[in-house]
Parts: sequence; structure tokens; C-alpha cells
Amino acid sequence: MIIDSHCHLDKLDTSHYADGLAGLIAAAQADGISQMLCIGVDTDQFEPMMSQIKEYDFIHASAGLHPLGVKDLDCLNLLEQQAQHDKVVAIGETGLDYFYQQDNAALQQQAFAAHLQLSKRLRKPVIVHTRDANADTLTLLRNEADQTLGGVIHCFTEDWAMAEACLNLGFYISISGIVTFNNASALREVVKQIPMDRLLVETDSPYLTPAPYRGQQNEPKHVRLVAQYVADLKGVSLAQLAQQTSDNFTQLFLTPR
Repeated sequence: MIIDSHCHLDKLDTSHYADGLAGLIAAAQADGISQMLCIGVDTDQFEPMMSQIKEYDFIHASAGLHPLGVKDLDCLNLLEQQAQHDKVVAIGETGLDYFYQQDNAALQQQAFAAHLQLSKRLRKPVIVHTRDANADTLTLLRNEADQTLGGVIHCFTEDWAMAEACLNLGFYISISGIVTFNNASALREVVKQIPMDRLLVETDSPYLTPAPYRGQQNEPKHVRLVAQYVADLKGVSLAQLAQQTSDNFTQLFLTPR
């Protein structure tokens, strides 16, 4: 069984399923997807997201404020309340994104630091988004993260130096459908070097649909394609990759600290 360690179920168009979200989830289960982690990116959207997934005990949640959504820090008290929900197993998605926004870098850094401090207070790992911000991301992780809690660098696209630095800080590395893209040869070489016991797989659905379905909406069932591709790169069977990444997910998110 495979776990989709990062998806946005509340952002998916489910109109092509007669049963809506229930149909989409059933399709994922039919493809061997046993659990999912639905990611919070906005305090205003947290309650609607939770209402969609509340009946599914195999769907976990996170609470966070995406770096591209940071406007101020007024919502941090609300975020802390939301992060204490029983289904919430992680803090984030948080981090830094200088590719799309760099003029508010200082505010992004403040928000990221606040998430890392919240992670320590609540003893929940952190889910990190980083793009074109490696140096500042590592500085904040070194200064603010609890290495006994760790977390995951989700949708990893950086070089081996960044991967190694994050691994040394106690973080896991999650691979998305980007690994299947034609222009991702450098990432594929990095994936070959990541230790099996520190790997996760994800869809980031509805985004980043893997080949051969690029151009279509991504959804959790496609994590099987990501897992198979990573297994081939690692020279192991899909069953081995699925078991190891499931064990990793359990260790990171579901094991009390």
C-alpha cells in the first residue's frame, strides 16, 4: 500500500466522479493508496478542508500558511489553535519561495520561523516548501527547527548539496511527479542518492501531474506512478518502495515524540 504524503484534496475538481470527493478517494484506494496527508495552506480555508475529510480516518491533515500566502502574521494565534486538532499530524505547509515572491522575503522568514517554533511547542513535524531560497531555508532550519522532530522537504527539486544538508538536519525528502518530467534529469540523479529510509512520495495534487498524464489534473491515485518511477531509479520493486515510504511516513508523522 502506498501513502500520498502531500495532497490538497480541498482544491481538487471532483466533478468527473459521480460521488465527488468520495469517488476520487475510492479511485485512489482501488489503486492501492492506503493513506493521504491533506495539506493546510491558509487559516481561512482550514475548517472547510477539515469538514471534507473528517469522516476518513486514513486521511490526515496539516495546518499551516503557505509562504506565497503570507500577508501578515495576525493569523498565528488561530493557526496554533487549528494545529491542535486531533487529525493534524504536522505543521505547514510553510517555508520560503523567492521564485514567485522575493519582495516580502523578511515576512516569509518571520512566518517560517513562527511555524518552526510552533512545531517545537506542539511536538509535531514540519512540512517545508522551498524554492530559490536554499541558503535562508537552511539557516532557519538550523536556528529554529527541532532536529528530534524533523520534518519533510516536500516536492524536492534542489541539488544534492541541499538534500544532504536537509538529511543531516533530520529531515525527510519527498519526491513528486516532477521526477518523471523530461527536464528533471538532475533531480533523478539526486533521488538515486537519497537513503531509502528518508524518502517519501507525494502528488501535490491537483498540481504536478506525472507523465504520462501531464496537462491533466493530478490526484492521489497518481502517487502510484511516482512510486513506481522512484522504485525504478532506486533499483527496487514497487512493493519495497511502497513499504519503505509507508514506514517512513508512519515514523515521521504518526509516531508520538
